Amino acid sequence: MSYYITCGEFQRHMKEYFERTGNRMQFPEMADYLHRKGLLLTERPSQLPAAAMFGPMSDEEFEQIMDAIVITLTPHLQTSAIVNENDIIPTARDVFIIRHPRYTRPYMHLHNYFEINFVSSGSCTFYFEKEKRILREGEICVIAPDSRHDLLIEDDSTVFCIMIRKSTFNTAFFSLLSQKDLLSYFFRTMLQGGTHPNYLLFFAKDTAWLKTIVRNATGESYKADPYSNTCCINWINLMFATLLRNYSQTLQFYNYQMGSDFTLVLQYIQYNYRTLTLSSLAQFFHYSEPHLCTLIKQNTGHNFSELVKQLRMADAVSLLENTNLKISEIASRIGYHSPDHFSRIFRQTYGMSPQEYKKKRCPAEDTFIPFA
Repeated sequence: MSYYITCGEFQRHMKEYFERTGNRMQFPEMADYLHRKGLLLTERPSQLPAAAMFGPMSDEEFEQIMDAIVITLTPHLQTSAIVNENDIIPTARDVFIIRHPRYTRPYMHLHNYFEINFVSSGSCTFYFEKEKRILREGEICVIAPDSRHDLLIEDDSTVFCIMIRKSTFNTAFFSLLSQKDLLSYFFRTMLQGGTHPNYLLFFAKDTAWLKTIVRNATGESYKADPYSNTCCINWINLMFATLLRNYSQTLQFYNYQMGSDFTLVLQYIQYNYRTLTLSSLAQFFHYSEPHLCTLIKQNTGHNFSELVKQLRMADAVSLLENTNLKISEIASRIGYHSPDHFSRIFRQTYGMSPQEYKKKRCPAEDTFIPFA
């Protein structure tokens, strides 16, 4: 038999129990506790109206909306270190979103679906395998299936947990999988049978639009009309597009065991070439510098410095053709401290100065495309 309670009431009991006893419970444990106390409803209250949309609003205003959302509880479930997507994602849903409960007891677990945690306000402690780190407001963490992890949230911090079935990616997120970027590569690798524990991390300085996206996707998760699942998928597609458009340069990849596939190194170079050194690249991927030099040469035909120069020049051409930035601004944007040094390298590459190229506005004949 299923029982019901609002998110706000559930969270209030979690906090009161912690403040009274100093102990924490996992979600199923609290469900049992509330059932024993007779604090759960046997009839389901009304849900969000189908027309509800969430534009600009304060965090406090949306917290009140979340507090009113009704959740379904099934007592007497065992806390498990292995969670199946069907245990938590409703049958008719491809995506399901919750506001992560606060004051839970850390319990390392893994599951067979993708999990995305968005720190909407405040901070949380993120446990991953043998690692622990603090995630702060604006950080978005994409966790691969079969990765042991957990979150600890206290005070009034708000973290939204987005759960996506693996099977959903072949249909709902097909366009995402076809892109040549690190996020798409991450998902493709996992869907093709990759089982290494790893996660991606974005950092968004401006969270206003992301909050609007996640809030509306969350609202769709709790509506019961025939369009809500499709709307939720579309909001998450918009979230991915926003992350890739605006925050690709903040993307970080952790704990991936590459094996023989070198694509990740190339994509990491593409995202970070403006400030990257061979030493920092080797340290990040746990290679010796000589071995990494050999791998880069074998996979690209260029040594590291040539590869970085080609990426900088390709970016410079794009900026010359599509913006009105000054030469000094372009030099700084692509990683050169000196405009004169940039101009000298550009002339060596294209046979003319950046100013001459800008006047001619000729398309580059030799634009470097590292992943073609």
